[in-house]
Amino acid sequence: MSIARELARRIVAMRADALPAEALAWSKVGLLDTIGVTLAGAREDAPRIVEEVMVAQAAGPSLIFGGTRRVGCLDAALVNGTAAHALDYDNATNTMFGHASATMLPALLAAGEAFGGSGRDLLAAHVAGFEAGARLGRGVNMHHYEKGWHPTSTLGVFAVAAACAHFLRLNEDETTTALALATSLAAGIKANFGTMTKPLHVGHCARSGLQAALLARKGFTANADAFEHPQGFLNVFNGAGTYDSARILEGWGEPFDIVTPGACYKQYPCCASTHAAVDAALDIREKYGPFGAATIARVESWTSAQRLAHTNRPQPQSALDAKFSVQYCVARALLDGKVVFAHLEGDAYREPRICELLARMHAAPFADGAFSGGNHVGAEVKVTLTDGRAFSSTIAKPLGRTSANPIAPAAMQTKFESCAVRALPPAQVRAAISAIERFEEFASIREFTTLLEPAPPVRAMGIA
Repeated sequence: MSIARELARRIVAMRADALPAEALAWSKVGLLDTIGVTLAGAREDAPRIVEEVMVAQAAGPSLIFGGTRRVGCLDAALVNGTAAHALDYDNATNTMFGHASATMLPALLAAGEAFGGSGRDLLAAHVAGFEAGARLGRGVNMHHYEKGWHPTSTLGVFAVAAACAHFLRLNEDETTTALALATSLAAGIKANFGTMTKPLHVGHCARSGLQAALLARKGFTANADAFEHPQGFLNVFNGAGTYDSARILEGWGEPFDIVTPGACYKQYPCCASTHAAVDAALDIREKYGPFGAATIARVESWTSAQRLAHTNRPQPQSALDAKFSVQYCVARALLDGKVVFAHLEGDAYREPRICELLARMHAAPFADGAFSGGNHVGAEVKVTLTDGRAFSSTIAKPLGRTSANPIAPAAMQTKFESCAVRALPPAQVRAAISAIERFEEFASIREFTTLLEPAPPVRAMGIA
């Protein structure tokens, strides 16, 4: 059995007009969120350096977000994918165990500008790619994740290849090739979390997945057995006995993963693994605070061992490092009552009162069985004051973690506005929201992305 071919058969069989309405609706929520965080991340150093070093000077059809420059679709996917994850504010998938929409949508938008396609087609392709990535995640995790791979990129490349193959209307053979080719383009290790390399993982797999689809479209070849081959993806990346091939193929679209459990959406611009602890800290502050650093004797937080492995950063050494520090994010929540962009930029992590509190913070893994059902996203925080009083809060799942406990639509729109205004004037931000609300009506992706180009400033006319 060829896993690539079986996945391809399912991908090609999907039709936009046969998809559940809720699948397309959640696809649109992912689009709103991803475009917002991409616009916010466009001016960060990571995408700027990637554009400077890796993008050709030749013009092309596809927009680099945050400006008016248009380049080739592969280059746009690379830069915009990096920007989409630069702030670590993009959505994630509970089953692929990585970030999903940020890998796919920059590639799909770039492909739509280059080759045509409608808004409805793009939303359906996003559903297809989300499902493919989730199915592979079911087959290889948690071993894949715990081994040190970054599934956002190592599995995300298949989500992108699947989405682009569907969007570009590749046939079953071509889609099989695109997925098989992507096995040789998968990359990304968690050792680079907290550095610019992590968002580059997203840009790399956005470009690579689109590249795999474009090559397959032209007749490129790859081994259809590249997943299950003795030296294929499953055995090389996971190892014998650590994956379940049957789980990759069973239950396709029953329901679609983008619907249930759905994507994980972020309220805070920091690593998702810190969010339950941040929610717990905010709960304590709301009920018993506010607090000053000098009034707190000790702070303890408990999260899952697999989450703590990359968030136990008691003394962050950079703004990027701070995004991944559960200690830092909890400290901000306790002292400031929020975690926002300004806390994760420049030298904010060196603020004296925060550093004072970090010295009294302690992070540990919670005990087995602390949360039912193998829950790895919960957290507990305990704050002990200098007067001896102690307060605790336990959060089983942060808000937005699944479609069952979603962030309110108004709050998602507010998040988009706070992100997009970093690149677009307010009137254009409002126009972008309106356009995304009716995205399925666009016959041309280029018509849509033109709305994301910053309008030139209006010059006041002098009076002679």
